[in-house]
Amino acid sequence: MNLPNKITLTRICLIPLFVLFFYLDVFEGRAWNYIIAAIIFVVAASTDFLDGYIARSRGLVTNLGKFLDPIADKVLNATAFILLLTRPIVFEVGPFANAHCGTIVAGICVAIIIARELIISGFRMIAAGQNLVLAADMVGKVKTVAQDAAIALLLIVTPCLDIQAGVVFAYIGMGLFWLCTLLTVISGVNYIVKNRHVLSEKEQA
Repeated sequence: MNLPNKITLTRICLIPLFVLFFYLDVFEGRAWNYIIAAIIFVVAASTDFLDGYIARSRGLVTNLGKFLDPIADKVLNATAFILLLTRPIVFEVGPFANAHCGTIVAGICVAIIIARELIISGFRMIAAGQNLVLAADMVGKVKTVAQDAAIALLLIVTPCLDIQAGVVFAYIGMGLFWLCTLLTVISGVNYIVKNRHVLSEKEQA
């Protein structure tokens, strides 16, 4: 197994550790477990750029890497979003401070994000069956960065919502969260429209 694939596997192995610290509310004072979980998430998310760069620059792109890398990314982000929904206080800020509206809106956004990833994964499977390689576009890459930034910031501010600075950064985190949801829809539609030939019906020999 080459180095990029080992890095990808490390990202996958960090997911259970991330989940553990997210729910490990045993630290004195503020809930430092969220801060540690945020650090683990940032480290795991950063390996996505590292393994891709090494694989491309050293000519180490493999079928195993093509399989593992997108799975690791999607599982890491989906896990983080779902965990945040189990601690909905971070979504109950600003205009969504009452009646759990923030949690409902956040739940819809997470459903959209996960649905997009499932649809694009299925789309890529069809393309692979036709021996086509579909490159990610710039909107998709920006979407990924926005997702990572939103998750990290929301994790960090979760234990700090009782102070003004925490609320301010929660607003920023929610802004990034809504932005990444919008980019998720735009990138998904753009991806399918740009590669719609993949879905063209062809007679099987």
